[in-house]
Amino acid sequence: MPERYGPWDRVYDLFRRWQRDGTWARILTQLQAEADAEGLVTWDVNVDSTVCRAHQHAAGAVKRGISRRNRPAGSSSSRPTTVSDDPAAG
Repeated sequence: MPERYGPWDRVYDLFRRWQRDGTWARILTQLQAEADAEGLVTWDVNVDSTVCRAHQHAAGAVKRGISRRNRPAGSSSSRPTTVSDDPAAG
């Protein structure tokens, strides 16, 4: 940081204050309006093709155990049935 701007923390504080009160947004809006009035801006649509990775739990990863979707329709138990749970088997 050049010395003429003062201590870095003072510059940062001023930057944050301008960010919070909308000064930077007003500057950008004014610069865009002036450039647009002079025909220097082409307002085309831009589509970003950035790829975002999802966490494995959000991406439909295979889950361990039996999921509710894979259970037979007649199974109302919240746990898998074993041979010892079957009354006809005893």
